[in-house]
Amino acid sequence: MEEEAIPILRVADAAAAVRWYERLGFSPQWEHRFAPELPAFVEVARGRVRLFLSEHTGDARPDTLVYLRVADVDEIAAEFGVPVAEAPWAREVELRDPDGNRLRVGTPTE
Repeated sequence: MEEEAIPILRVADAAAAVRWYERLGFSPQWEHRFAPELPAFVEVARGRVRLFLSEHTGDARPDTLVYLRVADVDEIAAEFGVPVAEAPWAREVELRDPDGNRLRVGTPTE
């Protein structure tokens, strides 16, 4: 097993959040609920990058910022119709998911 950190993002509607993250190239891995009427906890993955999306109110705070390094930020910028910003360390876009979580997505310049 490789050690890793997996950010947890608070979402109001896990199914809607999964659809949005699929646009970023993530795929749903699994979903857990203690009972059908209780909040969902979902894992999405893009290659080796994983995120947990949680409907549980105590798991995370809205407006969290996660940085994702990707091979081609232009592909993501085109999918979301946003311009790419040039920074000394990377070409980047900043997105907000439906719940207000911020994702800064960048391709390193070196």
